[in-house]
Amino acid sequence: MPSTFTAVSYGQTLSPTALEKVRSVLIEHGYTVASERTENHPGFVAAVLELGSLDPSGATDAQAAARIARLRAALADVAQDGVSTAVVPDSLREAPRKFIIMDVDSTLIQQEVIELLAAHAGKEAEVAEVTEAAMRGELDFAQSLHHRVATLAGLPESVLADVGAKIKLSVGAERLVADAKAAGHVVCAVSGGFSQILAPLAQRLGLDHAMANDLEIVDGHLTGKVSGAVVDRAAKAVQLRSWSVEAGIGPDATMAIGDGANDLDMMAAATLGVAFNAKPAVRAVADAQINIPNLDVALVLANI
Repeated sequence: MPSTFTAVSYGQTLSPTALEKVRSVLIEHGYTVASERTENHPGFVAAVLELGSLDPSGATDAQAAARIARLRAALADVAQDGVSTAVVPDSLREAPRKFIIMDVDSTLIQQEVIELLAAHAGKEAEVAEVTEAAMRGELDFAQSLHHRVATLAGLPESVLADVGAKIKLSVGAERLVADAKAAGHVVCAVSGGFSQILAPLAQRLGLDHAMANDLEIVDGHLTGKVSGAVVDRAAKAVQLRSWSVEAGIGPDATMAIGDGANDLDMMAAATLGVAFNAKPAVRAVADAQINIPNLDVALVLANI
């Protein structure tokens, strides 16, 4: 009988041995490979395995979720040679309109903006240490943000333009947004970073929605504070739900991509939560992993 999932293996190379291990795990967990194709993409190769199920009996939602979790864990255990395998719901892959939401720092872009700003204040090392701890989930995000932003007090507003000019998009980021938008899908970004950096980037890329923290600026200088509520992990999940409902896209056609602990609620709220070159704690609970610095993989996962 048909299953409701597709397995996608991807890496800079795909060895026959690695793919055979994937097929073996699928069979061990009660699936057949109904069809298989290999795709060449910029910087990586993907194998798309459409699955059939050997188990004709019905299952509750909880049982089905537990079965997929076991399969994903087993596939992660046999990963080798830089090859990862995602088990993607067909509700996402086959949806006529999909909703994609991304973190910004170290996901949509290559850098951590707070660290670039802190470099102007001579506090880069201190801020980087706090950022790493927060992304590992060792510190409360809001508290860590206030601590880091405080180091920026007194910097002239002009540093924002300097930092904005240094931003580098992640490999594949521009293509991910452009191709998804061209196909009629909705693409958004939500960040624990800063709106003064994200807003022009969102306009340049043509994102449907973007939200981040507002740095407080008085008399042309940063005060070391943020205005309004902090965009934390809970807020990111709220925006996923709000924006997807506004777009008329159901939760079974949503994908969230992030790298840190403050992305976990957003990733859990999506039908496919993707860890992008992420911290171990994030990879451990993600539905899928992209462990090469290339967001083009997300297009393949979502079947765009």
